Formats: sequence, structure tokens, C-alpha cells
Amino acid sequence: MNTRILSSPGKSALRRGRWSEPGRSYLITFTCHDRIHLFSNVELAMVAARTLAEVRLWRKSRLLCWVLMPDHWHGLVELADVETLSMLVARVKSVSAAAVNLAAGGGVSVWASGFHDRAMRRDDDLVGTARYIVGNPIRAGLCERVGDYPFWDAMWL
Repeated sequence: MNTRILSSPGKSALRRGRWSEPGRSYLITFTCHDRIHLFSNVELAMVAARTLAEVRLWRKSRLLCWVLMPDHWHGLVELADVETLSMLVARVKSVSAAAVNLAAGGGVSVWASGFHDRAMRRDDDLVGTARYIVGNPIRAGLCERVGDYPFWDAMWL
């Protein structure tokens, strides 16, 4: 077993240990800059959701499930072999931030730097994880039923 001791805590230490494995599914989370509730604005949320769900944005990787919350985004992604997870997330955040900025008239800091990821084990229940992701608006008190919240999707509908 190869273990790595990280000498300095924090986000940079976490990134040093990041590993991208093609074909593996990842639970990804990234937050809005300063955790502002940018996507409480329905127009900006619609632009972000439409952009983040665009199939071409993900190239050969597959977006299996996602939810856009007022101050963050969760997605379940199957990584393709054409890029690393960091490259994929950087592109997704960049393209979606540009679309939101255009809709807002510019000058908006959309996403915080970095992201959190969790590699799903082969025996993890992806459908159960997807249910957890799309259940976020209910747990946050934004709706009573998943179908009442407009900013999510899952391939298992």
C-alpha cells in the first residue's frame, strides 16, 4: 500500500494527492465565490444550469447526475480518458462562469477556486449517490419534493 503523508494541510495538499482515473465516477462539488447565493437569482441559475448540463461541455466524460444549489454545484461524473479531472472541472467552471457573467452584464465572480471530489468505488451505489445529490434541495428546505426544484437532472429518470 502506497501512503502519502502530506506535510501541509489545506486545499493545495489535497490537490497534490488528486488522482484521475478514466472510467471512474466522481462526486464533484464546487462552490460559488465567497459562498454567495448567486443562484438564488432564477435567471442566473437558468443560465448556469443550461450551460452545466450541455453535453458538449463534458466532451467524452459523462455527467450522470447534477444539482445546482444557490451557492454551489454537485455532480456525479464518469471521467473519460481524454483529460484529467482537474482539466475537466477547470473547463466546466470557466465556460459556465463566462455564460453567467454574460447574463449578469459582467463583473461577477462566479466560482471559488478549487473543487472537492470523491472517487466512487466500483461497488458504490451510483443511483443511491444520485438520489443523495438530487435530494440536496429538500434537505436545504428549498422544496418539499425533488420534482418541485428546477435545477437538477439525472440519467436515471
